[in-house]
Amino acid sequence: MVGTAAAGETLKNVTSSVKTKSKSTSLESREQQCSQVCREMSLVMREKKLNMCRNLQNSLITYARSTKKMLRNMMEEHQKSLEYLSSQVSELTNKVLLLNAEVMKKHTDPFNHRPIQTHGFDCSDIKDNLGTLSKAPSGVYIIQPEGAKVSFEAFCDMDYRGGGWTVIQRRIDGTIDFRRTWLEYTEGFGELTGEFWLGLQKTFCILNQKNTSFMLNIALEAEDGSLAHANYDNFWIEDEKTAFIMHVGQYFGTAGDAIRGFRKENSQNAMPFSTFDMDNDKCYPSCFFRGNRVSSCSQYHNRSGWWFSHCGLANLNGYHRVTRGVDVSGIHWGTWRENNSAVKIKSASMKIRRTQYPFLK
Repeated sequence: MVGTAAAGETLKNVTSSVKTKSKSTSLESREQQCSQVCREMSLVMREKKLNMCRNLQNSLITYARSTKKMLRNMMEEHQKSLEYLSSQVSELTNKVLLLNAEVMKKHTDPFNHRPIQTHGFDCSDIKDNLGTLSKAPSGVYIIQPEGAKVSFEAFCDMDYRGGGWTVIQRRIDGTIDFRRTWLEYTEGFGELTGEFWLGLQKTFCILNQKNTSFMLNIALEAEDGSLAHANYDNFWIEDEKTAFIMHVGQYFGTAGDAIRGFRKENSQNAMPFSTFDMDNDKCYPSCFFRGNRVSSCSQYHNRSGWWFSHCGLANLNGYHRVTRGVDVSGIHWGTWRENNSAVKIKSASMKIRRTQYPFLK
């Protein structure tokens, strides 16, 4: 009995030990499974965090780029607006100055309602008629070309190369802004005793008198004081219906024939007049000038008016001021060159004089 009890006790202990070992093994197995699951979940969470970081980083980069582009566009638009407003202010300032000058002139002239008496058909006619008595001085005269319905003032140069020149354009120091509209170039602007553009309509009336022909003289002065000139015989322009197409005859002078230029497509002879609001320059839809693609020669030359042809080599109406060594002159005559470089022009004028008369003197 004692032996049986001892055996039973031993069996009980063995069974208890087996159960304890089994529980321990099962616990370790569960711990290993839990650890494996935790590691897998940790890896998944880490991958999710990395993806979120990448997405956030990409979103920030995209946002930064779009914001930068938006700011750049806003700055460009702002700059364009400032440039436009600046040009408008400049134009308004010039108009106010001109109006003020007209008002002052009317207040200082006690005979502003007196009948207008013309001095002649043009400056050549005045020089021939008044010059028989005494030399007519240079200055402002009232002329009425033959066939014209109205009279108007013009500056007559009676000193340059024998006199009798009707000045149709003059640039000196940039005090008058030549960035003008089609209407302004048609009617004229500026001060006849300073810088001015006589007007295409008035010039047409002078040049298209019966049985007359005119010579065009272009006088140029460089910044260093050197002078040059370009002359064209048989100069005339057509009427406004054709946009005042220009015609020039034979060239002679020292500045070179910039109106015809070096290439046929750049010739401004037989070309209509263009302004920024009336484009007739053959650059349609665009053309290349000095390596740049240009859709409007007037816009390219600071909204000046001229007889452009693929922009060409001549433009005496570009933006201009006293340069003092800085290349900001907008007066171009590309055939006047020194040391293979275009001469920087300080002043220029365009004058016309009769070469044929309607009747014998």
